[in-house]
Amino acid sequence: MASLAELARFFTRLDPEAIAHLQRLAASWGLLADFCFADLLLFGVVGEPRENGGNRFVVLAQVRPTTAQTVYRADWVGTVLEEEERPLVARAYRLGEIIEGEITISPLKERVRVLCIPVRHKGRVVAVMTRESTPSFGRQPGELERTYVDVFNRFARMIANGDFPFAAEDVETEEAPRVGDGVIVLDASGRVEYSSPNAVSTLHRLGVHANAEGLRFSELGLDETVVSSVFATGLPVTEELNRGLDITVLMRGIPLLDHGAVSGAVVLLRDISELRRRDLLLLSKDATIREIHHRVKNNLQTISSLLRLQGRRLDSAEARTAIEESVRRIRSIALVHEILSREAGDDVPFVDVVKPVVAMVADSMISPDHPIRFEVRGDGGILPAGIATPLAVVLNELLQNAVDHAYPPELDLTEDEPGRVTVTIDRTDDALTLEVADDGVGLPEGFDLDNATGLGLSIVRTLVTSDLAGEITIRSGDGEGGRPGTQVALRVPVAP
Repeated sequence: MASLAELARFFTRLDPEAIAHLQRLAASWGLLADFCFADLLLFGVVGEPRENGGNRFVVLAQVRPTTAQTVYRADWVGTVLEEEERPLVARAYRLGEIIEGEITISPLKERVRVLCIPVRHKGRVVAVMTRESTPSFGRQPGELERTYVDVFNRFARMIANGDFPFAAEDVETEEAPRVGDGVIVLDASGRVEYSSPNAVSTLHRLGVHANAEGLRFSELGLDETVVSSVFATGLPVTEELNRGLDITVLMRGIPLLDHGAVSGAVVLLRDISELRRRDLLLLSKDATIREIHHRVKNNLQTISSLLRLQGRRLDSAEARTAIEESVRRIRSIALVHEILSREAGDDVPFVDVVKPVVAMVADSMISPDHPIRFEVRGDGGILPAGIATPLAVVLNELLQNAVDHAYPPELDLTEDEPGRVTVTIDRTDDALTLEVADDGVGLPEGFDLDNATGLGLSIVRTLVTSDLAGEITIRSGDGEGGRPGTQVALRVPVAP
């Protein structure tokens, strides 16, 4: 489905500032739908007026209330309607006034009560917002309903005057309180006019048990910063109130304006004590996990240090080589745990693993008289640790193989013509491809990966095919630079 901005650009002639104004309205009108217990639709004018002077309208946005049953089960967004189908909308747009009446909606085949509110921006009507509900018969609204509808009507006048939505409104978060969480209505002097039952319950959680009507927040023992800021700036303000370690209430104050002057305010309250308790638990858990990764990394480094000490005492060159290879394998795993000890969660940027592994192999295996250059291309994005760790070991083995077998000592390498190893990472929605290509002497004649007995390739084959459920191919390269070279490519499935 197209967004409000896309529909406005395609169907209307509104400028970017007017479209941004409508986007701010649609981003904050959920509370309006809850206050009026009705569906809200936003209509924009399609192109230029027709030859007969009439207009067509497109529904740019729609919101349903959480406090009442919706009138429309179908989605109207993107629907283009003739003026004859929405005469009240056309009249409100043309006159720039709030128009109320009833119409018959064809799909419903029943009467719908409609309040049409011109949306004004910089003195010009740019759209029309409608409040649409089924007519009520024989039922007297209660105090809560009367108060909420009165608040909505005050917002409606603000919209018609161009005072709402606020140009510098703060961004609502998922935690932002809704009308159903609790509402306090303040008069022009900042005294409580009305408290909803849920708001009274939240005040009790804060230790306020007195009747709040007619009192200021300070007289109730509450911090009045939010109210003072709302009346001083004429803009919404959100803050948290804390009572000890266990009670946290989110308070959002919204000014009610009358021709630009603050004539009252609405304060929404939400008890987020349980959310904050969970946040603290998650932070504690996350810190614990990072500490575990840090200790694992330290333990792996200790093991590699002990192995290096042991290797120095060995007389056999073959044994020392085996120890050095084991040290590099351990260090490649430690690299992943080092990143996890710094980052929150269990995911790591894969390129942050690849580059240290390449640097480690280059530092430990390359000599000045036998130069080999490494290059990393691409970015694998974010990977789970369960994939990044075995891939780090696999990459270490492939780079070691390239240094050991692609460039034997008798190969004449110089600073002007060094060996070149390229690591290429490619990420798609469902797979990661890692390729290690060299310009060395190439594969030995009759080479078969399935029958390879080397420890390094055995580790690679086991990790890729068994642990990662991937596939690996090894073939001769393209022969650039006069040597055949080798290309090793592995493909590993990853979740999108």
